[in-house]
Amino acid sequence: MDVQLAAELIERAKAEGVSLVGPDGLLAGITKTLLQAALEAEMAEHLGYDKGERSAQATGNHRNGTSPKTVSTEVGPVQIQVPRDRAGGFEPQIVPKHARRVNGFDESIISLYAKGLTTGEIKAHLAEIYQVEVSKDLISRITDKVVEEMEAWRSRPLDAVYPVVLIDALYVKIREGSVTNRPIYVALGINCAGERDVLGMWVGTGGEGAKHWMTVLAELKNRGVADVCIACCDGLKGLPEAIEEIWPQVTVQQCVVHLVRSSLRYASKAHWSRLTRDLREIYTAPTETAAEQRFAEFENDWGQRYPAVIRLWRDSWTTFVPFLAFPAEIRKVIYTTNAIESLNARFRQATRRRGHFPTEQAALKVLYLVIRSPAKGRTNVTGTTRGWKAALNALSLHYGDRITLN
Repeated sequence: MDVQLAAELIERAKAEGVSLVGPDGLLAGITKTLLQAALEAEMAEHLGYDKGERSAQATGNHRNGTSPKTVSTEVGPVQIQVPRDRAGGFEPQIVPKHARRVNGFDESIISLYAKGLTTGEIKAHLAEIYQVEVSKDLISRITDKVVEEMEAWRSRPLDAVYPVVLIDALYVKIREGSVTNRPIYVALGINCAGERDVLGMWVGTGGEGAKHWMTVLAELKNRGVADVCIACCDGLKGLPEAIEEIWPQVTVQQCVVHLVRSSLRYASKAHWSRLTRDLREIYTAPTETAAEQRFAEFENDWGQRYPAVIRLWRDSWTTFVPFLAFPAEIRKVIYTTNAIESLNARFRQATRRRGHFPTEQAALKVLYLVIRSPAKGRTNVTGTTRGWKAALNALSLHYGDRITLN
């Protein structure tokens, strides 16, 4: 039915020689008809009788003409006639008094902002596609409405136990007098039901130490996170020590994906395929002893060509080896970071277009909107972790009653 209706609308537009969108477009005409009908229905409900009928009771109130009004919609500007009543008590809901935009228009602007468009690009887009002139100031006010929602999200209560927490960093350009690269740290948690969620975001300077991380992790604990079984991170300075201070029973694990990726930075692309294959032999080893043996072979093959890769793995070895104590079901959850990798890809897409952000809040606002708007047909940060039941059984055996199911 929807496809048939869409086809009929397109054929009608072609036959009448009009466009689908724009102030004189077919969709604008349909939108105007629907809004007008809704306003008349609201007035009939307010008065107790339909237009053209007489009131069953003498209330002294009746229709008193209309007032013209142009509102912005998702298909372009639409001029409507807002009915009035003699008593002046009519309060329309679909197009409230003083409102110049109908529901959905603000969300369209927020959606464009979440995709990384600047206020200037959104202004140009609306003018080109819908022939709607909207000021940059208005666009900023609309997107600023998200800030209060974002702050509530950043302080919301969290679950008491997270079997797995992953902490990652994304670098964006923020203006502070001059434009500098600033890290934004993202904590992704997997709760006992296997549900993934972003627990928080924090803007750093790049020189964070244990004191900074104590503040960040204490915030998570104050929001209800009493225990974390496995914390997976990218060897950020001071972070492992802070994690162990906040949650003494935690297992701190070096992120294997980041460790492999960091290794490739020191190597020629011509060798990437062989390096990743040889590194896979290390992190898929059945035991720590086997991993050490395979690493020795790796060092023998690559040490002379890429000594920095060998040093990287030696420096990370103590936070890498906990991974080897886990069965395959747990290893897969820790290693497979598709959700956070997909999120980072969308983060980069949204931030790359903008060049730089004027403030920290502006950067966080865009990233929050990316989190809030799941992408269709793609792995998203929120959702249930694949293969979680097998991982849950293994986690329960490994960590006992620390894994609690509600």
